[in-house]
Amino acid sequence: MFEDLLREWDGEEAVVRFDRPSGAWMFICIHSTRLGPAGGGTRMRVYPSPSDGLHDGMRLAAGMTRKMAVLGVPFGGGKAVLAVPELPNGEARRALLLRYGDLVSSLGGTFRTAADMNTTAADVDVIGERSRYVYGRSAEHGGGGDSGVGTARGVFHGIRASLLNAYRSDDLAGRSVLVQGVGSVGGHLARNLAEEGAELILTDVADERAAELAAELGARVVAPERALETECDVYAPCAVGGTLDRETIPQLRCRIVAGSANNQLAEAEDAERLRAAGILYAPDYVINAGGVLQLMGIEDLGWDAATLEENLAGIGTTLGEIYAAAAAEGITTAEAAERLAAARLSAA
Repeated sequence: MFEDLLREWDGEEAVVRFDRPSGAWMFICIHSTRLGPAGGGTRMRVYPSPSDGLHDGMRLAAGMTRKMAVLGVPFGGGKAVLAVPELPNGEARRALLLRYGDLVSSLGGTFRTAADMNTTAADVDVIGERSRYVYGRSAEHGGGGDSGVGTARGVFHGIRASLLNAYRSDDLAGRSVLVQGVGSVGGHLARNLAEEGAELILTDVADERAAELAAELGARVVAPERALETECDVYAPCAVGGTLDRETIPQLRCRIVAGSANNQLAEAEDAERLRAAGILYAPDYVINAGGVLQLMGIEDLGWDAATLEENLAGIGTTLGEIYAAAAAEGITTAEAAERLAAARLSAA
C-alpha cells in the first residue's frame, strides 16, 4: 500500500520510519521546497492502518504548499504524522518525541515542524531538545507558544470577510456561527466570536468540553451527529477534515463554510457542490494560515502584537480577493485559491 501511495504522490520526498519501541510509524512528507524549506506541523493520531497515516500526511503536506504560496512566505509545504497504536503519555511519550526529534534533525533543515493535532508546545519543547528545526516552543523556551491562538484569530478575520461577501456586512452581532470542535483552535475562535456578539452554537465529540465552554460564553450545544443539519449563518469546522462530501453537503443549513480544519473537502468536486448549493466556501489552507503567521512572525521576523494582528487581518483581505476572482471568472473559490497559489509557485 505504501508503494501505491508513493508512486501516485506528486511530492518531492517522504521519509518513513518504524519506531519499534513504541510501535509507531513516523512519516515526514515533504511536498515542495520550491519556495524554501518545507514547513508543517506534526500530528499524532491513531489511524486504522499505517497507510492511512501516510496518506493523511501527504494530503496535508500538499495543503501546506498551497498555504505557504498564498501567504507569500519563503517556505514550502510539508507535514509529519506520528501514527501511534495509542496516544502515549509520560516517559513513553517523551522518548518517542526525542527519537522523532532525531529524525527531523537528520534532514538538516529541509523540514521545519511545529505542533498539530494531539501535539502541544510542550511536545515541541521536547522535540527541540534534539532538533533546532522547530517552531512553536513554549514562551518560556523562547518560542511563539500555542499556534492555535493565531489560527483562530485568522479564522475570525476570515469569517468576517466571508460575511461581508455574503451579506454585505462583516458585523458579527446576531450572526449565528456553529463551531464544530472546541479544542485549541475552536475554543479560541468561539471566544473571539462571542466578544463580537455572535450567536454561538458549539459541538464537540467531547460533550463535557462543549458544555463547559457553552456555559462560559452563553452558547448552546448541539450533538455532533446533528451539527451539519443545524441551521446557522456560518458553519466553522475546526476538528478533523473530510466533513464535506456528496452526502453531507445537501444536509448543510448554512450560507458560509469557514473553519480551521484541514482538508475539509472529501474530494475536489465538493467545491462545485457547495457553489451549486449557494454556500460560500473559504478554502481551508487560506483561512487557517494564522498559526503559520504567528510562529514565523514572532520567531523569525520579530513581529510585535500589532504587526501580527495586521498580518492576521490580511487573511480576510486575501479571502476577499479570492471571492472576487471566483465571482468574476465563474469558478469555485477553491479553484480561485488554487490559481493564486499556482501563480505564486510559478513565479518562484
